[in-house]
Amino acid sequence: MIHGPDATKAGDAITTESFRIIRGRLGSFTAPPEQMELIIRVAHTTGDVEFAKTILFSLGSIQAGIAALRSGKPVIVDVGMVKAGVRGRELDPFGSGCLCLLDEEETIALAAREGITRSAAAFRRAGEAGLLDGSLVAVGNAPTALFELMSLVEAGKASPALVIGIPVGFVGALESKEALAKSALRHITNLSERGGSPIAAALVNGLGFLAR
Repeated sequence: MIHGPDATKAGDAITTESFRIIRGRLGSFTAPPEQMELIIRVAHTTGDVEFAKTILFSLGSIQAGIAALRSGKPVIVDVGMVKAGVRGRELDPFGSGCLCLLDEEETIALAAREGITRSAAAFRRAGEAGLLDGSLVAVGNAPTALFELMSLVEAGKASPALVIGIPVGFVGALESKEALAKSALRHITNLSERGGSPIAAALVNGLGFLAR
């Protein structure tokens, strides 16, 4: 078993070769270079090149995400799995942290008191604390978090720089992404029930790579 720097080099070599294969399988599909970088990362994460082609980018979305990271704004995520997938080496150069309020006692209490999901309560607390303003927000699991975020924005209680909205599931996921796509928020999303935390994390990591 390979350990240490050699293991890192081996892993990087595998990733490089994977990206080369993905570019080949994308065939005639075209997109601006920065979008293509993120699309390739989604394909690498999912093992599904055709799905990666369905990622949608609003005008100025990538530039907004890069600017947020370079300014040291935190990445706010809906669940721990997204946080776990965000690599420190992509954020550390800018002093950006990755925050998830889902399991905090105050979030659990607010969810019980208001009769809402913990994911929605976490974003409500983040909005009240001003953490969402100018930040990169990534939703990879909970449609209720994405709906809550849009409600906060509509109420003037949050103004994120970019929203990565990739929740997964059969209840509310597609609807939340359709609402995001119709909103004025800069966003990265896909219009289907497919999604997930690994994809959200891959998009954050890709933005960190582009920012570096």
